[in-house]
Order: sequence, then C-alpha cells, then structure tokens
Amino acid sequence: MKQDFRAALDAAVTGRTAFVGIGHPGLGDDGFGVRLAEALAASGVADVFIARTVPENHVTALIKSSFDSLVFIDAVSTGADAGSVVLLQSDEIKSRFPQVSTHKFSLGSLARLIEMESAARVWLLGVQPATLQEGTGLSDAARTTLKLLHRILLEMIPRRTRTDAECINA
Repeated sequence: MKQDFRAALDAAVTGRTAFVGIGHPGLGDDGFGVRLAEALAASGVADVFIARTVPENHVTALIKSSFDSLVFIDAVSTGADAGSVVLLQSDEIKSRFPQVSTHKFSLGSLARLIEMESAARVWLLGVQPATLQEGTGLSDAARTTLKLLHRILLEMIPRRTRTDAECINA
C-alpha cells in the first residue's frame, strides 16, 4: 500500500470510528466488507457492525452512537485491477453511488443521512471484486487485500475488548 493511502486511511479512522461491513458473503468478493468487518471484530476492534446487505437497518444506531468517523467496507466496481482498494470521502460516495444501487438504500444516501443527523464523517473503504459468482468465496486478490487491510487497520486503531453490544450482526 502506498504511503499516501495509509495517510488517507489514518485520517479516516481518527477518533471513535465505526466499521460497517457490507455485502453478501455467498456471492464471491461481494462478501469482502462482511469478512473484513468480522476479522476486525474477532481481533477485538470495538464498534464493528456486520450489516451484510442491509446497512440501512443500522442507521439509527450509527447516528445515535456519537462516532467521529464511520467507515463503510464494501466491494465496489471501480474498473481497477481485482483487489485494488479505494477510499472515498462522503462527497465522493454521494456522487458515485446515487440512489440507484445494488443495495436497497444507496451508500450515497446513507452517507448523506448520517452526516446530516450526526457529527460523524463518512468514508467508504472499497475493494475491486474479481468475481461476484454465487458460492465461490473470496478470490485470491480479495483475500490478499483483506489480510493486508486487516493488518494495517489493527496498527492504526486502538484495540479494545469486543462486547456483544459493539458487534451487531444483522
């Protein structure tokens, strides 16, 4: 990972940060966000939400919890090489993901709502999928990226003991 990406990611996880794993684990790399969020929670990171395909179900908790930053983690099509990473700020999320979305409620709309109703800054940490085929699991490219991001994030964020209240499974 390039140094400028690490600096941008470090800025995204400043203060109390929630991580929201989004995707469908049964559809290849679409499960990337869920799998990275599960790895973070298993490593003792607090404030991890396993939203799967319904991140909108967690909006109230995300707004009321006084987070400084909120990081959606998802597979996103950017046209880059499989396993490539993108980190988008809320304005970029809103422009790239308007209401038309593979999710019931677009990430752009969720980012807009959360920022209007709270003081949190919203980010999207995305990986370019190699495959979205049912039953294939994560591709080698996504698995490699997951391991690397997991290590980098653990270096950046304070570890706390995970409690059931902090890891919400949908």
